Amino acid sequence: MKPQRILWTMPYLPWPITSGGKARQYNLLKAMAQRGHEITLLVQSKTPADADVQAALAPWVKELIVLPRRSLKDPRTLWRAAFSPLPLLTTINGYAPALTRQFEQRLKRQRWDVVQIEHSYGLQPFEAALRRHQQPFILVEHNVESELGAATYGKWPWWARPLARYDQWRARRWEQHAMALASLVVAVTESDARKLSALTARRPHVVSNGADIQGYASVKPDGLSQRVLFVGNYEYAPNVDAVEWVMEAVWPRLWQLQPQARFVVCGHALPDAWRQRWTDPRVEWRGYVDHLPTVQSQSAVFLAPLRFGGGSKLKVLEALAASLPVVSTTEGLSGLGMQPGEQALVADNPEDMAQAVVSLLNAPERAALMGEKAREYVTAHFDWQACARQLEGAYEALSGQPEKESACA
Repeated sequence: MKPQRILWTMPYLPWPITSGGKARQYNLLKAMAQRGHEITLLVQSKTPADADVQAALAPWVKELIVLPRRSLKDPRTLWRAAFSPLPLLTTINGYAPALTRQFEQRLKRQRWDVVQIEHSYGLQPFEAALRRHQQPFILVEHNVESELGAATYGKWPWWARPLARYDQWRARRWEQHAMALASLVVAVTESDARKLSALTARRPHVVSNGADIQGYASVKPDGLSQRVLFVGNYEYAPNVDAVEWVMEAVWPRLWQLQPQARFVVCGHALPDAWRQRWTDPRVEWRGYVDHLPTVQSQSAVFLAPLRFGGGSKLKVLEALAASLPVVSTTEGLSGLGMQPGEQALVADNPEDMAQAVVSLLNAPERAALMGEKAREYVTAHFDWQACARQLEGAYEALSGQPEKESACA
């Protein structure tokens, strides 16, 4: 398609890449810029855009505007979190007058071919300006947020459960409101699209997650290392649940079968308490690593014990692109359309998961063959340029809509 002038908003900086969401944002920005589109990126962030951030984004965006987000402990944030009719995550990212002003200034200055809002919880600062300017926009949902929040409520203390249920109700109501306003909704998987279509009269478009195929092409896993790898952002509740579940329920069983196996846990915001809670030297608490292919090359198996979360899992795609054999729950492979048993092993209970990991550790040739088949599959279906073409398809659908169809008109 012809180059588009895009105003793209995010509730966090896409660099450094410390989460799946940031990996998606950065790689789609890069792919869309490579395809000739002109991008202005408007971000509200809890961290400033330092020189490294500027350097990473400068090749891909024409203009980068970064505004600070209020602290979680700011009295205004706490007040609205308690008393706003909007859900907790929306109030944390909303009620931002400076962000609203910056956005409206951009709408006044020029005509945009595409206005793209990431996450319904990031919409609130832009809603009034979108209405005033009768501006069509695309809303991108990475998960079904009301379901994702619901999955974490079981960890709340009993006395807070009514508040948790209330927040889930607020989240579902806000999702319906946001998607009714959007001219077009984008989901990450077909499963999420089906769920979101129940909240809107229109079927969402699907723009898949991808993997940096070239970046992981040189990885050669070490099938003899006995290392089992997990990578995650531990500010994200499903990843915290995954590690704690594995340490409590899977690894004791696995060590009975394979005492020399090691568990390597990498990723942003690794909780210090885990090192104190689980002190076995066979667990390597590495935290954030700046070059993931190095750790992948030292590992024999990738473990994806995710029990909830939605979307498709960037960490799993990256492991598959690196030809690491994967053992995953059904949820961990959601949205990927893979063949269990041929391109990955699936296990949804601790006993089966321990057995599956050990079976690959004890059969490195079989594990290597599975990893190669997985890499071929991801290369064929999840290259970021293919994802960018899907996003362009959403843009074409938006441009083809009559003006009267915009919910903000």
